[in-house]
Amino acid sequence: MHVRFVSFALIIITLTAPFAVAQKVDLTVDVSKAGAKIDRNIFGQFAEHLGYGVYEGIWVGPSSPIPNTRGIRNDVVAALKAIKVPNVRWPGGCFADEYHWRKGIGSQRVETLNPNWGGVLEPNTFGTHEVMDFLDQIGAEAYLSVNVGSGTPQEAAEWLEYLTTTQPTALAKERAANGHPAPYKIAYLGIGNESWDCGGNMTADYYLSQLKIYNRFVRNFNPAQQGKEQMLKIAVGPGGDGPRWTEWTETIMKAWQNRQWSWDMQGLSLHNYTVVNWDKKFASVGFGETEYSQILKSTLEMEGLVSKHSAIMDKYDPQKKIALVVDEWGAWYAPLPDSNPGFLVQQNSLRDAILAALNLNIFARHSDRVRIANIAQMINVLQAMIMTDKEKMVLTPTYYVFKMYLPFQDATFLPVTFNAGTYTNGNITLPRVDAIAAKDKAGKLWLEITNVDPNQPLEVEINLTGMTAKSAAGETLTAPKVDSVNSFGAPNTVVPKPISAKVQGGKLSMKLEPKSVTVIAVEQ
Repeated sequence: MHVRFVSFALIIITLTAPFAVAQKVDLTVDVSKAGAKIDRNIFGQFAEHLGYGVYEGIWVGPSSPIPNTRGIRNDVVAALKAIKVPNVRWPGGCFADEYHWRKGIGSQRVETLNPNWGGVLEPNTFGTHEVMDFLDQIGAEAYLSVNVGSGTPQEAAEWLEYLTTTQPTALAKERAANGHPAPYKIAYLGIGNESWDCGGNMTADYYLSQLKIYNRFVRNFNPAQQGKEQMLKIAVGPGGDGPRWTEWTETIMKAWQNRQWSWDMQGLSLHNYTVVNWDKKFASVGFGETEYSQILKSTLEMEGLVSKHSAIMDKYDPQKKIALVVDEWGAWYAPLPDSNPGFLVQQNSLRDAILAALNLNIFARHSDRVRIANIAQMINVLQAMIMTDKEKMVLTPTYYVFKMYLPFQDATFLPVTFNAGTYTNGNITLPRVDAIAAKDKAGKLWLEITNVDPNQPLEVEINLTGMTAKSAAGETLTAPKVDSVNSFGAPNTVVPKPISAKVQGGKLSMKLEPKSVTVIAVEQ
């Protein structure tokens, strides 16, 4: 009887203790000190021909019973328009260095293999015209990756001529015959992908030789893109922080500093996935607090990675003309059971929402250098915004973070100071709190606060320098468990809910739930 009583008492303590006393954090925003613009392009997306990312995720074909416009599913378009996707990187990824664009135009498409991702057939029914139609439907810019690994400079140059020239060349006439007389606008051009690995296992010096050639001959002829709206060319950059990667950044940046008139670049890519163990990847479902804390520790390594390569870039480019383009980032988990391991199908949980917020905040703090980023990937692959199953569609927790962050697109970064505190699980200690602030074009102040701690609520007191607040309200995203997901049967398990702050004596105060992402607008 006594043992039972003690056990019951321990259960009560376990259930109630985490919510008994909220820890307090003081946070100060200096509204008078404007920083760099948080470029909306850090909220970019990535769509590779991989698994169900394109076929079913975007393309179902004009004859599909799934509602579509010219073969592109309407529900996905509506969802992506709602988060104002700024740019989409396509067709890869590793797929890009085996993609030959001519197989994806015209009425007779050629079936090929996709050896990188499952060895499945690639029907090429979603090609150049289809992707440009898709981008037009969602209101996003094109970020094309050209084939450096198995292609040629001539092939890439002809693709850009086909896309962009207004002159009556044979390629322009072919484009018109295929349904688009007007030239396309290509905002960003990636010259290769992971050329140090799946893109050809090149050394930095060899890739540099290719970069100069492709940069010189792959031109954009669209008259509207010859001035301020010119196409930006992005070189392959590092994939880590060790000597191999720092030497790569040094090689490319030093060459750029000493370049001749005949080549240039506007961006250097950076790839970094959140993975604790590549040989034994974590599960995306059914995990606990241990895996939660380990994954978040891994994802916070992005800060050191960005800082390290930014410092090298500063040495050769102190004016920060070259953007650091984090065009592959996100969580990479083990494939879901019974899925094709080459399709990279994983679930998306509250943990991934926290992870997304932490990374977006890192990019925002480095917004003077990080001006483009692309989460991997947009639909049905890795840390996706959207999951589909035939006619069904569900929005993930990561999607809702991107939607909550809409006010930060092209907003002006403001300095935030706070004592982050600590959250500890076993031998892992993390900052308990993360936060950013910005002022939008209309002058409204926006504040994001992440409570990393999955157990303790957070009392936040916000001091504003240079502004008197009258009210503050917004949305918060949390869920019952760190591994809570939105499923087709229960699509609203992890969705934002309204939240407001109290205003007293010119200060804001609010209570944030454990494991939560919160965005508020401050009215004055």
